[in-house]
Amino acid sequence: MKKTILMAFALLALPMLAAADGQWVLEQCTLTYHVSHPLHQNEGVSHAARGKGVCHAGQCDFLIAVPVKSFDSGDSNRDIHMLQVTRGAEFPMVTVRTRLPESDATSATVNADLEIQFAGQTAQYKQVPFKLVTQGGATHLTGIIPATLADFKIDPPSLLTMPVKNDIPIRVEMTWRPQ
Repeated sequence: MKKTILMAFALLALPMLAAADGQWVLEQCTLTYHVSHPLHQNEGVSHAARGKGVCHAGQCDFLIAVPVKSFDSGDSNRDIHMLQVTRGAEFPMVTVRTRLPESDATSATVNADLEIQFAGQTAQYKQVPFKLVTQGGATHLTGIIPATLADFKIDPPSLLTMPVKNDIPIRVEMTWRPQ
């Protein structure tokens, strides 16, 4: 659940919108995962992602990382169970990598290929759309990573013998600034 959010975090390495060779730094980030159960809906949020991007020769490479334990659902018991289910003690970080052409920096939307490492597994997401808005020297990026528990070989947790849904979309909101 929160695992996917981390991916979102995943997810987020999209700011390769750099218009020239140089470096980018992740200034602000909110990653929110959503878990659906037949009896209720839950979200977990993290503001702890860190990231950087490097642009050279027309390509921008981005790396984003977020601690699994930084996701907060508002229920400490649920958060502890999420850490157990996602093997957070063994694999404490979620990382997201992406590479984009610098030319994408002038677009209102960018489709990013993401590589997310989470819970000891690596998943690839192709052509994930993100909206870009550049204002005051910063680039704000929003989108949803269509993550699933199965992508990371995580058995869906159950409540009253009913498992949560496999889908755990991660909403990404990031602000990148040239360094």
